[in-house]
Amino acid sequence: MSTITMKTAMRFRPLHAVLLVVGLSVAFAVFARLTGLGILRMPEPEIVQYRDLRFTDRADGSVGVLDASDDAIILIVEPGQGGFLRGVMRGRARERRLGEFGAEPPFRLAQHSDGRLTLEDSATKIKIVLSSFGPTNAEAFAKLLPPKGDGK
Repeated sequence: MSTITMKTAMRFRPLHAVLLVVGLSVAFAVFARLTGLGILRMPEPEIVQYRDLRFTDRADGSVGVLDASDDAIILIVEPGQGGFLRGVMRGRARERRLGEFGAEPPFRLAQHSDGRLTLEDSATKIKIVLSSFGPTNAEAFAKLLPPKGDGK
């Protein structure tokens, strides 16, 4: 009688197989995450041109775009104009308010060797690939870069 009970207890059931597969999957995922095994990292393309920017709200409802190095005004975006630029900056301002960073840390607008245009918030470390929003939207920011050969 004990032999029959042992065979029944040792019988492999479908539920056990499912639990084994799920358990191994979780274990492999944790191992890969901790060791970096299987993660493909692409090198960041070189920055060929950049400008550090600061954005300010003005009393008349316009937005001032300043060169962070000397606070020189680069562009004034009038109310009702610059929809994409305003939208991106509104989102960034919200993130900064949530993190209590303030408006002082600059944003880095960068043109990369692969043609990408990015905007990185030095306070939150969030980087937006502006070129992924299409050429017209990216151009709204690209015109804020310094003229070619300006050393930045």
